[in-house]
Amino acid sequence: MRKLILLVVLGLAVGALFGQLMMSVPGYWLVRVGDTSVQTSFWFGLVLLLAAFIVLHFVLRLLMRMTRPVSRFKVWNSRSRNRTAMRRTVRGLVALAEGRWKRAEKSLVKAADDSSTPLVNYLSAALAAHYQGRYEQADTLLKRAHLSTEGADTAVGMMQAQLMLDRQQYEEALAILTRLDRHLPNHPQVLKQLKQAYISLSDWDGLRRLTPRLGAQQLISREEREQLELQAYRELISQEARQPGDIERVRNLWADMPDHLRTNVELIVLYAEALVRGNEQGIAERLLRHSLKEQWDSRLVLRYGLLEVDAARQLVVAEKWLQERPNDPDLLLTLGRLSLRNAYWGKAQEYFEASQRQRPSGVVCAELARLYANLGEHNKSQLYYRQSVELLDKSLPSLPQPTEPEDTLARNNGTRQAS
Repeated sequence: MRKLILLVVLGLAVGALFGQLMMSVPGYWLVRVGDTSVQTSFWFGLVLLLAAFIVLHFVLRLLMRMTRPVSRFKVWNSRSRNRTAMRRTVRGLVALAEGRWKRAEKSLVKAADDSSTPLVNYLSAALAAHYQGRYEQADTLLKRAHLSTEGADTAVGMMQAQLMLDRQQYEEALAILTRLDRHLPNHPQVLKQLKQAYISLSDWDGLRRLTPRLGAQQLISREEREQLELQAYRELISQEARQPGDIERVRNLWADMPDHLRTNVELIVLYAEALVRGNEQGIAERLLRHSLKEQWDSRLVLRYGLLEVDAARQLVVAEKWLQERPNDPDLLLTLGRLSLRNAYWGKAQEYFEASQRQRPSGVVCAELARLYANLGEHNKSQLYYRQSVELLDKSLPSLPQPTEPEDTLARNNGTRQAS
């Protein structure tokens, strides 16, 4: 109510001011065209001029609208189609999340041409087609995605690589990812997919080169990085150890290996095996001797006793170890073998028997049986052979066995009849 009163008062004030202005400023308008003339007061002519301007403005706007009806219709139609496409896209993405692949593909493809984000539509539709097992259709949709949006190479490439990995087409996926990695080094998703491809292809050299980059980008934990590095170097050195190859390659692998892996006993043994196959037993002996100073492990001790280098020097070194570990059964077994290589038959016998007393072993019994057989003591040899078999029998899995000869014969006859 107060606003209305204020507006009335303000209007009266403006009207009074305008009336006073009309009285204080007289004048007139005279318009003459030929013999015809029109005369009016200045203020009335001013009002007419203002009204004519307003009418002309609205007429011109109306004419402009009438001259562009097609373009305005196109804009309206485009907006309407875009809204419809957006609704279909949302329905398609919801269906994709719910696992309704066929419905998702249909909605997403139908809305792609009118969508403001056709790349999203085609990529999602390709994923839905892939989940249906329609791989050719998925590849076609990926091509459409690539053509729909400029600069979509990365997104399409990563999606294509992921689909290839899911189809177990690892070589094709690796080719795509290698190309992407050249253009986008250290891209997190590309690095993760490369890890998956390398592991699936057993490309251990590629994995060992990739692992530091994964760690630098914090894409894997410290524990996972160590596990991947261990797996990669173990497989690479194992390959070299199984077949004679370029020994320099093995050395380079060992040199490139992270420091914490050089203390891994399994890798040390594998590296020693590779050195032995590469006729580098001297290096293998120094490696094992140095490693045993750093950490004592039965695997290293046993491998040390199988080297064929300076047997006399090895025996001296191993006997020094015995002073610190007089009851180590694996060290005693190694000393027995080194004594054999030095032709110390009695000493070998003593070491083998001492090892057997500390821990009965089928391997030690076999060594003693062979030694006594070659010494001509066949009774002792047969005794240790039987003990070796008995100890080996204890390590076998528990399986049904015949108890009587007749039972065995009956079972054999039953098998023949059944066949």
